Amino acid sequence: MSSISTGRMIDDSSDPVKGRVVWMPAKSIWITAMSLIAIIGGPATFTWSAFAVFTLSTVITICLGHSVGMHRLLIHRSFRTPLWIEHFLVYLGTLVGMAGPFGMIYAHDIRDWAQRQRNCHDLYAHRQSFLVDAFWQMHCAVTLAHPPRFEIEERVRHDRFYRFLEATWMAQQLPPALALFALGGLSWLVWGSAVRISVSLIGHWLVGHFAHRGGHQGWSVDHVAVQGYNLPRFGLVTFGESFHGNHHAFPESARLGIEQGQLDLGWHFIRLLERIGLAWAIKLPHMIMPREGLRRVDLPRDVGNGPPVGQR
Repeated sequence: MSSISTGRMIDDSSDPVKGRVVWMPAKSIWITAMSLIAIIGGPATFTWSAFAVFTLSTVITICLGHSVGMHRLLIHRSFRTPLWIEHFLVYLGTLVGMAGPFGMIYAHDIRDWAQRQRNCHDLYAHRQSFLVDAFWQMHCAVTLAHPPRFEIEERVRHDRFYRFLEATWMAQQLPPALALFALGGLSWLVWGSAVRISVSLIGHWLVGHFAHRGGHQGWSVDHVAVQGYNLPRFGLVTFGESFHGNHHAFPESARLGIEQGQLDLGWHFIRLLERIGLAWAIKLPHMIMPREGLRRVDLPRDVGNGPPVGQR
């Protein structure tokens, strides 16, 4: 069948539906090990200082690293920054423990490509039950019978630092883990590494699960397999990533919380970089070509009735 090409995912007689879910041993063992250490070791080693380390390290890696560095910058190029800043933010994103930079680009883009088609595999759409989706997303992957051709842009593909991170992304946990153990002992190690990684990975799946099944929707896209929804109550703890309906509407926007009252800490960090001269060419909804089939839908009362803040 013919499918829509989306940037790095090129139609090659591709089929987004036909495929089988396969267990991924390395991925599964990684998340299982981190979760078991967190469940067993977390309560046994709890101290308030360890909890503070967990909170601070999660903010740094998820907000600055994953949301800003990996997602908005590396994947969507929603703003520009000096290469050393880009490398640093992507490195922090690697410390989240999901994948290396190439793996993150592929995981994001194959899902985005599938969701833009008229139909797609259940794994990409989060259609299965809560527990089945949890197992599929965190322990498995889809092997499509006819996948699209994946092409990373040349500058990123040949970047030596990104190639190094991709080859060593699990091992990148060792330097900060050793530093945490040296500074705060076992409690800092457990909470700053295993608890942080397991909470981040499970939290990432939870946002993806619920943000593709229902919620506030200020925008809709016609003729696609999957809609995105906003989870406004979780804007703070997800650093803006829970405004997924906005992201489906304007994928290249550096600002995800585009409606009145939507708190997006990742956007505020990008604005800080801009003020000190380290970010420019920032894309907002009014600068982006609207997606085909994009239309406004009614907003809930608690979101506000004005236009997106990026379009004023």
